[in-house]
Amino acid sequence: MEEQTKYLLNETDLPRFWYNINADSPVKPAAVLNPGTRQPVTLDDLSVLFPMGLIEQEVSTERYIQIPEEVREAYKLFRPTPLIRARRLEKVLGTPAHIYFKYEGVSPSGSHKSNTAIAQAYYNKIAGTKAMTTETGAGQWGSALSMACQFYGLDLEVYMVRVSYDQKPYRRFLMETYGAKVFASPSSETDFGRGLLASDPENPGSLGIAISEAVEVAAKSNGTKKYGLGSVLHHVLMHQSVIGEEALKQMDMAGEYPDVVIGCVGGGSNFSGIAFPFLRENLKNGQRARLLAVEPDATPSLTKGVYTYDFGDTAGMTPIVKMHTLGHDFMPPSIHAGGLRYHGMAPTLSGLVDAGLVEAVSVAQTKVFEAAVTFARAEGILPAPESAHAIRTAMDEALLAKETGEKKVILFNLSGHGHFDLVSYNRYLSGGLEDYVYPEDSREDILSHVPVVNELAMV
Repeated sequence: MEEQTKYLLNETDLPRFWYNINADSPVKPAAVLNPGTRQPVTLDDLSVLFPMGLIEQEVSTERYIQIPEEVREAYKLFRPTPLIRARRLEKVLGTPAHIYFKYEGVSPSGSHKSNTAIAQAYYNKIAGTKAMTTETGAGQWGSALSMACQFYGLDLEVYMVRVSYDQKPYRRFLMETYGAKVFASPSSETDFGRGLLASDPENPGSLGIAISEAVEVAAKSNGTKKYGLGSVLHHVLMHQSVIGEEALKQMDMAGEYPDVVIGCVGGGSNFSGIAFPFLRENLKNGQRARLLAVEPDATPSLTKGVYTYDFGDTAGMTPIVKMHTLGHDFMPPSIHAGGLRYHGMAPTLSGLVDAGLVEAVSVAQTKVFEAAVTFARAEGILPAPESAHAIRTAMDEALLAKETGEKKVILFNLSGHGHFDLVSYNRYLSGGLEDYVYPEDSREDILSHVPVVNELAMV
């Protein structure tokens, strides 16, 4: 029988609902706190930044949220995305394992981020929003929201982490082509940015800093601008569940079920998107897939951070959430996976890791690029450095299966392509990349950098 490589769904198979893990999770969501009062946030607090349609999704416990038809129509530009059996990589590794990947790089903007960008722009549009602000690291999220805002006639300001702004100029050009205004962060556009530049004109920036700038602009706009976040928040993770819902159907087409599901994590959106529907199957239907989240050694919030309350941004303007964190003022090193340079992690995902329902590992930068090059030479797809963290771990699982002789089924999310990351690949191929090791701070060191939260407010 001829071997099948791609498993393709029809547009009629595109999910009609987003899946909400909070309906089935044994982990109760922790309260979200107002940064000023340290008391639980109100809907009015959140409405300064977000339209009510997204706020309702953020706090919902409904198992399924219907995807608006206008959003589904926009999804059809690239969804359903293919599931691909990495047969050539299997041969290179000499493994008995079967390796599958869900390829989100077919999105027009190049990554999974379009799944939530389109939804967020839509809900802002129907709420009467005229303009949005956001941050971006490597530029995948900024590109996706720039495209989505153009679809719905919204203006957009993007605060791009300065080290990525310099490393990845073509991402900026793409955002500008879509119509966005892009500023290197820290910037001279905000009070917070100007303060940082005054003390350090060469500040490389971080996602926490860029979030602070975008939030400041939205909060001071008197309601004329709303803020969009590309990861971390629960409604963002929920929008990404279309990935896993499609993958369940496609694995059924392949006649197999994954032993392990893998995704990279920075804020948690692409991992949660592929993993949460499989977690539902573990919780409700007796499946036993391992769920493995992969982060950089340089920013290991899940593997070496503290699970506690912290700000989502550096300036302390965002709501305080319970998550795995390295401290909101942590300055990540300038690794080439800009989308993973974040001090914290999605609260929903953090709670699941703390409960032992999701595993976490960290990997070194040079090992990640080594895996990315191996994958590109075998499968022909150049992966984003962020996505290559999942490839590294999938390869490690496959090589372990080779040692043990186990016929393991591995599924990972290839969350985006690396066509705008060739400067980083050149650095690797010319021997110019180095590994960064997270400084071994103690739990007390990290806790000294997070806000003191009243115990009553944490209930």
